[in-house]
Amino acid sequence: GEGRTFKGVIDLISNEKVTWLSRSSMDDGRTFERKYLCEKDDHDLLKNAKDARNALIEQVADLDDEFAELVLGEFSENLDRVPAERLQSAIRKVTVAQSAVPVLCGSALKNKGVQLLLDAIASYLPAPNECHHDFQYWYGDDLCALAFKVLHDKQRGPLVFVRVYSGVMKPQSSIYNINQDNTERMSRLLLPFADQQVEIPSVTTGNIAITVGLKQTKTGDTLVSSKASAAAAARKAGRSTGTKQNQNQEKSNLVLAGIEIPEPVFFCTAEPPSLAKQADLENALRCLQQEDPSLKVKIDLESGQTVLCGMGELHIQIIHDRIKREYGIDVHLGPLQVAYRETILTASTAADTLDRTIGNNRHLVTVELAVAPLLEEDTVSPPVIMYADGILEHVTREVQDAVENGIRSSYLQGPLIGFPVQDVGVTVQNVILHPGTSMAMVSACASRCMQKVLKLAGGQVMEPIMSLNIAVSDNYLSTVLADLAQKRGSIQEIQSRQDNRVILATVPLAEMMGYSTVLRTLTSGSATFTLEFSSYQTMKQQEQRELINKLTGLG
Repeated sequence: GEGRTFKGVIDLISNEKVTWLSRSSMDDGRTFERKYLCEKDDHDLLKNAKDARNALIEQVADLDDEFAELVLGEFSENLDRVPAERLQSAIRKVTVAQSAVPVLCGSALKNKGVQLLLDAIASYLPAPNECHHDFQYWYGDDLCALAFKVLHDKQRGPLVFVRVYSGVMKPQSSIYNINQDNTERMSRLLLPFADQQVEIPSVTTGNIAITVGLKQTKTGDTLVSSKASAAAAARKAGRSTGTKQNQNQEKSNLVLAGIEIPEPVFFCTAEPPSLAKQADLENALRCLQQEDPSLKVKIDLESGQTVLCGMGELHIQIIHDRIKREYGIDVHLGPLQVAYRETILTASTAADTLDRTIGNNRHLVTVELAVAPLLEEDTVSPPVIMYADGILEHVTREVQDAVENGIRSSYLQGPLIGFPVQDVGVTVQNVILHPGTSMAMVSACASRCMQKVLKLAGGQVMEPIMSLNIAVSDNYLSTVLADLAQKRGSIQEIQSRQDNRVILATVPLAEMMGYSTVLRTLTSGSATFTLEFSSYQTMKQQEQRELINKLTGLG
């Protein structure tokens, strides 16, 4: 069946009919029966199952030579006689070799097919000792684990879900976090069973457990037994690549593949109902950031307001609801705004002098900076800071740090509309300072000089562009395309998928506010869409002027 009449699947490996027996509307799929297909079953069902099983055997034989010899030798005249065990073994072999991916049918709504999926995971996916990664050689039998989820419990604090890739994890032991560069003590280990947790004495390679007591660990962090263990692994990694590595390269080699988080594209202000709730709000946001790395929280330096940065309207709304529901804070969110960026059009050079007398000390410093656009394929968010020839010979490391801090602080607020600057290279041309000048004054002078040179270079606003996929029927295709044209969208391709059309387009994020409601209205609720950040692109001058006027209150 299909849709509402869906009640079972055919297991092509064992030639069995698996049927779910729904006795009530509240049935959760636990009751089902397996029966071998026989001549008494529906003729069309038998024929379709036979053809599908033969096609499966042929596909696996194309990928596994040993299985192909078996099929062509013993079972060439009748593929129905291929044993289920041999077919299952061959499927596992090609899956572990990453030559193919098994696909199963089912419906998550009533848990129909979920049981077969779990069996397939156990039957076809590799065991921990069958996975061979470089880091396993580097760590050997030492502990290496990935924190893949964080939940906050009111009584026990942060509950960190970990998966152990090598070694053994035990309670009451110290754990070194490579990403955060700190050591924490774990108090207990729990084994999760749905919403129940059972305390356990240890967790071994390949298993998942919950740790209690790791307060600084975030989603995606790599945990090892000690800093010495990480250093030993770094030495092995250096020997295997045959190169000397700096600290950042070592860290990137030693951490497991966590979660790649793109930069947030929406932001809004968050205000507690009263000053008495400010500390509670800060604690709630700190906990939520540990659970959700895509949520960024910062303080606006000018207004002192708390700013939430997220991946979309729904993301921010979920955070808002969780603060109310889980932490009991009736927080007020300001209007949702798009996270623009700024860059420059031309190269420019400027110098600035800061002369202040505080008490009996004279603080005198002159900084000269040059900026130029970076023509990189990938976006460069942090400033690329270089030094002119001969500068580093008479500038100490302390002065370098002060100058770079000043440059980075100015990089956070562009000259046009106060958004962060990107794709700009900075060259320090000269630094002259009077003896006794404080480093704070050097940073302040560098920051002021940076703002000055950015204005001279001519600013350009960049807006986030999103990749948009819309699945829509032919009846509404022209209506959706016309709406995208009004939203400054660029159609990349229109594909066919069964009875629907799939529109691949890029659209400015500013035009996508409330798009789910718009699309539902245009297509009577029949279309679906996905939205993903693509890149930042420069705005047209007319659109940029309108945006600046709108943000500055002149429009």
